Amino acid sequence: MKIFMIGTQRSGSNLFRLMLNQLPEIAAPHPPHILIRLMPLVPTYGDLADPESFRLLVDDACRLVETNPVEWEGVKLDRVDIEGRCDRRDLYAVMAAIYDVLREVWGKSSWCCKSLGNVKYASELADRFPDAKFIYLYRDGRDVALSFTKAIEGEKNYYHIAKVWDADQQLALRLLDRIGQQRELAISYEALTQDELGTMRNVCDFLGATYSESAMDFYRTEEAKKAATASNLWENVTKPVMKDNTRKFLTQTKKEDLQIFESVAGRSLDELGYERVALKKGEELEFAPDQIASFTEDNERLKKLAWENLDPEDRRRRAEQRAVLDEIAARNARRAEAVAVS
Repeated sequence: MKIFMIGTQRSGSNLFRLMLNQLPEIAAPHPPHILIRLMPLVPTYGDLADPESFRLLVDDACRLVETNPVEWEGVKLDRVDIEGRCDRRDLYAVMAAIYDVLREVWGKSSWCCKSLGNVKYASELADRFPDAKFIYLYRDGRDVALSFTKAIEGEKNYYHIAKVWDADQQLALRLLDRIGQQRELAISYEALTQDELGTMRNVCDFLGATYSESAMDFYRTEEAKKAATASNLWENVTKPVMKDNTRKFLTQTKKEDLQIFESVAGRSLDELGYERVALKKGEELEFAPDQIASFTEDNERLKKLAWENLDPEDRRRRAEQRAVLDEIAARNARRAEAVAVS
């Protein structure tokens, strides 16, 4: 079975994927974000019906896995094998083929892609893989925003965090409307941390998977240790579930930032059942172009600062994968230019 976890980062997905990875049928590796990173570049490959173009795409997707900050233990990607597994010449087929290899190496019958950003492609994934199931993991957006302000990655200004969070939730909720509860399960971070046993049993029922008590020992695993070592973003995965890690925004977020967030993302907070605390429905603030420009300037400044303050070893690992993407873009541009000249 193909399983896709969707939503927004900083919602407990690393904790959840380590739990899933402990189930006897499911392989849930740390994600190299194949779709998120390569889909914007797909048009630059030219016609994927051309064998050379498709071989390049396969090789590039494999290189993303091979430069992932958390190694896929024991997995060696044979490009010819990957290409042969693809039922179509598209990135979806390449991604699925790569995950199938991992599933086989790890001795599992199903795999889970934990790239929450795949919510942007979730509708296409649902159609492309009609047997796939989706787990929509969500968390109070105000706690998500607080976490992003302290994290290495992601947006940093509350206006921009709220825009992304709201858009992601709407995509996941509208997918649920379309494909139904037989194919998409929505679970909250709050439920996962307050009742991890009950939540995991519910997830297993949805997936038709066998529940294992080892899921509760996720933090003791070598996979958790590898993730925690790779980045301080994931250092908490070597600890038991943090049951008090909710509603921190009530004491740690400025009122004006909460007002911005609830103005931008109030509809999703309402739809997911989260109570507003800074503004009532109908009292949302409107932002002038100069205010939004100021938010954007602040956002870029803070993202740059987060990168500069990153642990050098973590930066090196991330820079390696960034370099692969930069090289791909430059190479494809040269190929397109050569075709245009010939």
